[in-house]
Amino acid sequence: MVIPKSPSGCPMDALLRLLMGPWTTYILYVLRANGPTRFGELKRKVAGVSAKVLTERLRMLEQADVILRHYEPTIPPQVTYELSPRGRELADVIDRLDAVAKKRSEEHTV
Repeated sequence: MVIPKSPSGCPMDALLRLLMGPWTTYILYVLRANGPTRFGELKRKVAGVSAKVLTERLRMLEQADVILRHYEPTIPPQVTYELSPRGRELADVIDRLDAVAKKRSEEHTV
């Protein structure tokens, strides 16, 4: 993964700075759960994110080699996003966060 260097020089700090940006982990979760996803569908699934912020986050993740962007020059253009091979390295982390979130949700609804 191409991760920007952190001021501390610590690789974990750099990775966490990348992942903890607004909406970033949620976007990765949706891509992990749904596979290749078009922009409009991604915007609907990441409820509450603006198109501007979603675009910024997707560009940042693409530059960091975490996601792939596929452009089809059709009318209208089709843009699809998916986890890159490097992004799929995060699958276990995303799955574990999902499991913890579901467990906590169940504990609070019982």
